[in-house]
Amino acid sequence: MRAAHAAHKEHRMSQPIITFDHVVKEFRQKGAKQAFRAVDDVNLTINRGDVFGVIGYSGAGKSTLVRLINALERPTSGTVTVLGTDVTKLSESKLRPIRQKIGMIFQQFNLFSTKTVAQNVAYPLQLDHWRKDYQDRRVAELLEFVGLADQAGKYPSQLSGGQKQRVGIARALATNPEILLADEATSALDPDTTNEVLALLKRVNEEFGITIVVITHQMNVVQRIANRVAVMSNGRIVESGDVYDVFAAPREPVTKRFIATAVDGVPEPDRVAQLHRDWPGRIVTVLIRQKDVAAGEHGDAVNASGQNISQLIAEHGVPSSLLYGGIDTVGGVAIGAITYEFSGDETRLRAFLDALGRDSDLIDFGTAAQPIDYDAALAAAHGTTYGTAHDAAAANNGEGETR
Repeated sequence: MRAAHAAHKEHRMSQPIITFDHVVKEFRQKGAKQAFRAVDDVNLTINRGDVFGVIGYSGAGKSTLVRLINALERPTSGTVTVLGTDVTKLSESKLRPIRQKIGMIFQQFNLFSTKTVAQNVAYPLQLDHWRKDYQDRRVAELLEFVGLADQAGKYPSQLSGGQKQRVGIARALATNPEILLADEATSALDPDTTNEVLALLKRVNEEFGITIVVITHQMNVVQRIANRVAVMSNGRIVESGDVYDVFAAPREPVTKRFIATAVDGVPEPDRVAQLHRDWPGRIVTVLIRQKDVAAGEHGDAVNASGQNISQLIAEHGVPSSLLYGGIDTVGGVAIGAITYEFSGDETRLRAFLDALGRDSDLIDFGTAAQPIDYDAALAAAHGTTYGTAHDAAAANNGEGETR
């Protein structure tokens, strides 16, 4: 089964469906001496069958990037290849058949308020001159697929936000696209509805084989449905790869801040201080990575971590208490962090920590009597790669990239 999955993945990887080659997009702003560079020398390949997440803070350039795919924006330099065709300089008439193979869903749904649900879904079919009986059949199929068969005659004002977005997805699928672009498609939805919409998009990918490009500033969206991700900052792709690899071993500060908002990480400074007040022993955080991360273009390989904690605790007879943390899954693989208090004989404790540290990444915050400075503990630790709640708080206080 594993070999078949690997073979399928390798086959998919050999089929690029969208390629950016040294793409630059600049905008001339009135009164400005220099052009604003929204996309800066981007090289990126999205493969057929991917659910590809593009994540970045506001102003990172991600929405401009997605508009280059369907040539709503043209690059200042470089080339964008979609479905085997360089769309960089195509005329509008020659772009039309390519755009027909690209569906879009939007943050604000973009539904016609004066049309019913069925009429909204049928609209692209009308533009494409489908026969009326074919239109009706296709609309019925799509509304059944998105779970809105009983809402066909209602108007958008009578629907919830999640229902509106499902109408948007049905409309985007109407002409059997090969690519679906989702630009902040869940940003206006509550968490439960977001999960429903993401589950629907996952079905679209798995059942129809449609390549989905998800533009978002929410790392948990990427975590839920994407298999690959690119992180944008100031118009550049600063990091990209398989989602698990990026989550488990992020290389760039901006990526670490994003990861900290989505995955249970090491405790923030205030929590460590409280743990020292409540527990006298040594406070140690163990990073959890279920599998190795292969060496990438911008970094070395990173080994799995935290896989033998219980075994070593038992072997060394070290008293322990689990104090804080959590395990999440990315692509079905566990990552996270667990914080313990370890106590007992110092010699035995040191031997245990040495053994644990050979196969796991540790952050040692010291004891209540001899605490280790928070930043010093992080700096001394090997492999503290996916940030802390402190990083997330810093990002929310304005340290993230903005235009």
